[in-house]
Amino acid sequence: MRISFLLLLIFTSQHALYAKDYNILGYGAKADGKTMNTSAIQSAIDAAYKNGGGRVLIPEGIFLTGSIILKSNVELHLEEKAVLLGSTNRDNYFKLNRWLSLILADNQNNISITGKGKIDGQGRRLALNIDSLFYIGQLDSASYNFVEVRPSHLVRPQLIEFVHCKNIAVKNVTLLNAACWVQTYDQCTNIILDSVTVNSDAYWNNDGIDIQDCHNVRITNCIINSADDGICLKSQSATLYCDSIYIGNCSVRSSASAIKFGTVSHGGFKNVTIANIKIHDTFRSAIAIECVDGGVLENILVDGVNAVNTGNAIFIRLGDRNKTRDAGVLKNVTIKNMKVDIAFGRPDSEYEIRGPELSFFHNTFPSSITGIPGHPVENVTLENIEINYPGRGNSGLANLPLSRLDFVPEKIADYPEFSMFGELPAWGFYVRHMDGLTMKNIKLSIASSDYRTAMVFDDVKKLNLDSVIINGDKKMKHFVLHNTESVEIDNEQAVLIK
Repeated sequence: MRISFLLLLIFTSQHALYAKDYNILGYGAKADGKTMNTSAIQSAIDAAYKNGGGRVLIPEGIFLTGSIILKSNVELHLEEKAVLLGSTNRDNYFKLNRWLSLILADNQNNISITGKGKIDGQGRRLALNIDSLFYIGQLDSASYNFVEVRPSHLVRPQLIEFVHCKNIAVKNVTLLNAACWVQTYDQCTNIILDSVTVNSDAYWNNDGIDIQDCHNVRITNCIINSADDGICLKSQSATLYCDSIYIGNCSVRSSASAIKFGTVSHGGFKNVTIANIKIHDTFRSAIAIECVDGGVLENILVDGVNAVNTGNAIFIRLGDRNKTRDAGVLKNVTIKNMKVDIAFGRPDSEYEIRGPELSFFHNTFPSSITGIPGHPVENVTLENIEINYPGRGNSGLANLPLSRLDFVPEKIADYPEFSMFGELPAWGFYVRHMDGLTMKNIKLSIASSDYRTAMVFDDVKKLNLDSVIINGDKKMKHFVLHNTESVEIDNEQAVLIK
């Protein structure tokens, strides 16, 4: 896999553009946290843009604002004690494309947000104010989610939305309290996100970072604490895809999945490297690799993940939610050098906005790799992986014995989630509809007994198990093979079920 590291030089070459500073105080901004500074900040940005580029300074203080538009060759720089405070009045926001946002850009080049200051969206107050608009008749019912009893995500502002832009850098800033997704980069090229801190447990859909149909992206040294997915790759367009993405040296805490491909996956994802990631207190999957909308997901490397107090280790899913296209392709995935400690209870119990409870009784979920009939997941390698499970699987709570393997639902068109199949017949790994799986140096440990077997392989071709160790499970056989062929196992701990 090749990632274009030339984008590291983007802002070195732009240095000359920022020879002049535009302090927002000179355009009438007031740092009292009460005065609306939208016009002052926008005037400074416009002045820098008209003069060929420059640095717009947000000095020490609290500056209240609504939506502002960042323009080509402009750096928005927040000094260390500066706070850009989002308005809690929805009327102070607008959109250039799909979503409302505090900071917007469309078809701009060479833009950046830098400095050690903070951008605070006041997301909960803003979202609740928007919620009240529905009840007083000022928000149309089409913009309200009656099932979830909250305003649609489309009417709740993000902090950052950049669309169709080239050469983007966001560095060192702290992003707080979004009313929806924290930051979205859509159909952009050459993106650097470095040393960005996200702390957003303010309201629903608080994804930390969303990368959508972008090329040449480097996300490094970021700290993400989000009420929804931590770092999420998406593909909204059937003719576009994410390509050449590097995510490294980041720390993620999430009330959903820590690092996720999908759920939206129309075009797909290619050439992605994820390295040296620390994950903690995460409700769903440490790594979720999903392709369910007809796209192509291929050439993925995950190397170096340490996750503690997490609900699920690995979730790989090829599905088919699209009614007008064939199922997509999910192939050539390598995950190695990974250690995960699975929690027995809720890993996100300390969050204010926790992931929704499941509607059925269940035991701890295993890692899983699942395709659909006629469309297997292809060529996956798992190497040097250790997963520690709590055990305590109780057949009185939920029961799916090996005699009922054919009753595991396919859920072909369902929303992908590690819990989507309900109770599964394995405590460690469940694999179904797979063509080409190598598992090498795998250690699965269980702290207490579980009625289920360690690993179940169903409709799997070309399976290679090399140095797979099962600790803590006293059953005689640890691997179950069902409708499986071309199998190589370096020991005899398997039982064949016809």
